[in-house]
Amino acid sequence: MSIKSSIILRPILSEKGTLLGETQNKYVFQVEKKSNKLEIKQAIENKFKVKIKKVATINMKGKRKNMTIRSNGNILRTNGNRANWKKSIVTLQDGYSIDILGKDI
Repeated sequence: MSIKSSIILRPILSEKGTLLGETQNKYVFQVEKKSNKLEIKQAIENKFKVKIKKVATINMKGKRKNMTIRSNGNILRTNGNRANWKKSIVTLQDGYSIDILGKDI
């Protein structure tokens, strides 16, 4: 896989991820399933112009979900799976930070 910004799909904005960013200088991203740690490191360094100390990756299994649909008085119940995905926790070197929300204060 080539080094490009499409490796990074989106930042994960959660309470736990925000706490990691504020206290330990760690940021959480959803990345391509087939990407490795070196590709993730280079993509984030190129996109955000930061230096990375460590990259941790986690393969997340998709959840099983149930769905109920009402159509013309009939109730249809189906179930399925969400897609599997990969999460990356990136630790930055001291003195660097990423402004994920892009707000200017």
